[in-house]
Amino acid sequence: MKIEFDKNNPLNILCLGAHGDDIEIGAGGTLLKLIQQYDIEQITWVVFTSNENRRLESIASAEKFMSSVKNKKIIVNNFRDGFLPFYAIELKEYFEEIKQNVSPNLIFTHYRNDRHQDHHLISDLTWNTWRSQLILEYEIPKYDGDLGIPNFYVELSEEYIDKKNKIIFESFVSQKNKHWFDDSTFKALPRIRGMESATFFAEAFYARKIII
Repeated sequence: MKIEFDKNNPLNILCLGAHGDDIEIGAGGTLLKLIQQYDIEQITWVVFTSNENRRLESIASAEKFMSSVKNKKIIVNNFRDGFLPFYAIELKEYFEEIKQNVSPNLIFTHYRNDRHQDHHLISDLTWNTWRSQLILEYEIPKYDGDLGIPNFYVELSEEYIDKKNKIIFESFVSQKNKHWFDDSTFKALPRIRGMESATFFAEAFYARKIII
């Protein structure tokens, strides 16, 4: 079954990522497609962990993804990578602060069953904070091998995949020494999800609750 967003209702999108390249890897192609095909009221892009170098990379990447979006807000926090569960109280308070300032109708966040402790916590706090929005949980391929069975697919042309990967590689120079940080990795999962959805390339999400 195919569904489309209402083109008469501008999208107010909230993107949440524990680390500097999470949003891009998990939902970058989908965001590029939405920005091109739909009226965007606002995009709020929130990254939770960084150091000074990763902060600059995150801002540069987000700016490139949202280059044509007039109303956008990029927030890069400096919580410590790998330690988000130890900031649970501060993070819960911060989520409530976001809620007071942003009224999204579409939220991208981490997959609930992601084994990375930072990812898992951001997903849980997303669901604790918002109840009436469409929440799409994106997936991150990694060492843990925790990919699941998604139920929401976004078909993407190779043009979107190539543009997404180009921005990631140009922006996150600090990650180039990682063994997984290459074009084959970032094309492999969209190709598999494309096969599952009877397309060629796709990004896949976990949509726990959809009301139409």
